[in-house]
Amino acid sequence: MPISRPSPAPPVPPRVLTVAGSDSGGGAGIQADLKTMLALGVHGMSVLTAVTAQNSRGVQGAWPLPADVVRAQFRSVVDDIGVQAVKTGMLASAELVETVAALLTGIRASGIPVVVDPVGISKHGDPLLDASALEAVRLKLLPAATVATPNLDEVAWLTGVRVTGEDGLRRAAEALLAHGPAWALIKGGHLPGGHDAVDLLTDGTEEHWFRAPRHDNRHTHGTGCTLASAVASELAKGRTVPEAVAEAKDYVTGAIAAGFPLGGGIGPVDHGWRFRA
Repeated sequence: MPISRPSPAPPVPPRVLTVAGSDSGGGAGIQADLKTMLALGVHGMSVLTAVTAQNSRGVQGAWPLPADVVRAQFRSVVDDIGVQAVKTGMLASAELVETVAALLTGIRASGIPVVVDPVGISKHGDPLLDASALEAVRLKLLPAATVATPNLDEVAWLTGVRVTGEDGLRRAAEALLAHGPAWALIKGGHLPGGHDAVDLLTDGTEEHWFRAPRHDNRHTHGTGCTLASAVASELAKGRTVPEAVAEAKDYVTGAIAAGFPLGGGIGPVDHGWRFRA
């Protein structure tokens, strides 16, 4: 009889952990993060920080989870499975910001990249973080970030710098870097006018400008979550920060172009656009 040999174990994909809130409509939050990670070929894992009642029209309710529950989820994944990158999103309260920042300190110390999306409000203008959490984000969460990815509203909230034109992106980045992240990715998609969506990535020494066509599509729910998760996914593959952001920008641009209507409000970007292209 022929001798049977065990099949070689399949390769393990890079592992990325998202620490964020749930979006019941599936366009943003944990759901968007995991879809992005699957689309980019990494294994996504999650720490749920809050549950929201959310749809295409807005956020109807949000309920943060206890800090002990968040801490237990994090330790359960990291201590057994391990991670190659971590992404944070909605953290809901000052207590959760401090809890997650403390957990991330050990992650960064071991050389694992951390992408912080400092979520403050939803696409519809609904608050997703207590006003009392501002100082905790500035003093504890941002210093734990390899890359921080605020949009212009979040930059103004964090730093007081209001950007009205492309020339203001550099000033916003400098103000954000003063709070401690290694890199600042200032997203200029909300800038008025212009044919391109312009983002600036800098560590205070080198600058990288990313431009992509501005698509006439209102269905952009989940853009920020998707971009941050894409950056984390590419970092987990071993790319440098500029390489990871370039790849993420390309993926998100396609997802925005393919965004589709759901419900009666703003639909999501299409996380699976490459599968359907």
